[in-house]
Amino acid sequence: MSRKATSSALPSSPLRLLCRSKTLLLLACAGAAISTSGCQKQQAAEKKLPVVVTTQTVALADYAPRTSLTGVIAARTLNNLSFRVGGRVAERLVDVGQHVDQGAVLARIDPQEQQSDLRSAQADLDAAQAQLTQAAATYQRQKTLLSQGFTTRRDFDSADQALKVAQGSVEAAQSALANAKENLSYTELKAGAAGVITARQVEAGQVVQAAQTVFTIAEDGDRDAVFNVHETLVVQTPPSPAVTITLLSDPQVRATGKVREISPAVDIQSGSIRVKVGIPDTPAGMPLGAAVIGTVSAKPVKAILLPWQALTSTAGKPAVWIVDPSSKAVSTAPVEVLAFDSGVVAVDKGLQEGQSVVTAGGQLLSPGQMVEIAGASQ
Repeated sequence: MSRKATSSALPSSPLRLLCRSKTLLLLACAGAAISTSGCQKQQAAEKKLPVVVTTQTVALADYAPRTSLTGVIAARTLNNLSFRVGGRVAERLVDVGQHVDQGAVLARIDPQEQQSDLRSAQADLDAAQAQLTQAAATYQRQKTLLSQGFTTRRDFDSADQALKVAQGSVEAAQSALANAKENLSYTELKAGAAGVITARQVEAGQVVQAAQTVFTIAEDGDRDAVFNVHETLVVQTPPSPAVTITLLSDPQVRATGKVREISPAVDIQSGSIRVKVGIPDTPAGMPLGAAVIGTVSAKPVKAILLPWQALTSTAGKPAVWIVDPSSKAVSTAPVEVLAFDSGVVAVDKGLQEGQSVVTAGGQLLSPGQMVEIAGASQ
């Protein structure tokens, strides 16, 4: 027992002391390395690298807002054709889409009734003429006898009255015959002007009434471009603007027209107003029903044109990033937008000429951020 106690009380060996010293040294070095790494990260975090951006120098330019709408080519004059007498349609000679000349026969109705009326009117005229011949002979005889004193004045007046009645009967019969001939001519429906058949409402064998629409014809001549325009655009558009008409299927086909008619009423369902633009000397490449694009340019105004990417928001209002030329730090500037156009935004107020506006890279910026300009455009 005394030997074991004596052994535990002895000092540590030199080898054990050396191991302890090395362990403490390694721990100290590791702690120093960790401390140095943390300081470097903190310094890197505190130092912000500049953001590479693209800028544009603010300059006023002429800006003419443009409005483009889609419409269709329509005939300036559209006529509804109908028979002036009723009857059964015996023949239909044209179809929709067919071009017809002036005076061309489009359809016929059965003329049997009108032919019968014509024969009756002719018979009435023949009878009236026979009575007139007899009345004229009686009048001449009474006139001769009266001059010789062989008849009375009363008989002469009766003969004169009968002659005048016969003459009136002949005139009435002639008028009835002319009406019968005219009604017979109405059994053929003819085109009043050259044009294209756009609609048809009857077929052969169908019974039609007088004045019932049979065909619709679009007369040849200048065409109109018809647009359904929202009422706010109609109010903002200057009076009598020049409208550029472009064929949708072929932009090379162009024409210039002027507003010819504006509907006074607003369509209840669409809230739009029908506007007709007259196209003088309409190109042959713009047929009826062709889809076109109408473009109207407003009066030019001075504005600052920036790409959409330059626009940001501050407190829910439009703004842009401005670069300070000396410190290269950025700040936001509220702006008033005049109009949004294709790819650009027109700024009315909030900027001054010569300022540098960030046009690309603004999504990475914050107030006071240092930037590096990669390229500038005028």
